[in-house]
Amino acid sequence: MKDNANMTKGKAFMVPFVLMVIMGLVLFAPAGSLKFWEGWVFLLEISILTFFIAAYFMKRNPELLARRMQHGEKQTTIKTPVILKLYFLGYIIPGIDFHFHWSMVPDWAIIVSNIIVTASYIFIIYVFKENSFASTVVQVEKGQHIITTGPYAIVRHPMYLGLLLMSLFTPLALGSYWAIIPMLLFIPLIIIRIINEEKVLLCELHGYKDYCLKTRYRLIPLIW
Repeated sequence: MKDNANMTKGKAFMVPFVLMVIMGLVLFAPAGSLKFWEGWVFLLEISILTFFIAAYFMKRNPELLARRMQHGEKQTTIKTPVILKLYFLGYIIPGIDFHFHWSMVPDWAIIVSNIIVTASYIFIIYVFKENSFASTVVQVEKGQHIITTGPYAIVRHPMYLGLLLMSLFTPLALGSYWAIIPMLLFIPLIIIRIINEEKVLLCELHGYKDYCLKTRYRLIPLIW
């Protein structure tokens, strides 16, 4: 039991470390320079919050981390078009943009965008704290129950709202207008994801239909 706990703890910190190394390569390799200061600011804020998640929930809720590291999920009826996954170019283009000086994003816009990205990530951490079953893996876990408090009283998928805000403001946080174009693909990708997830939850999570009637909006209040 202790060995399993140590393995989970080690993986909990190794995964974000590897992700941050990959993120660094994605940002700086296309830039061809370590002078890409927007990349350093973005990488620093994301790294701090990512490692905070690992440390905080390893102590308070290790089960959540274990679920976050799962990859498999139930088969869903709607397939996500592969082209939508090109949103990832929104992380690669800023470095190229920096190298060729395509965009001239003002510093105030970069700063505001970084604040929004950080606030969105903190919001996601709050969602994890409120709902230990929050995950991008579409499945219903044993013992899972409906959460109706906190952000779940306003929208049914607050984690995806945080992810959407993070994604849409990341290009400007990295000083690129052109990166906004592929990042817009994240919108239909999230919509399909939510539709898939709700089909599973309606079939397998007791009381979810009543929750939908009470909390009408999936992602954005008064819109959808």
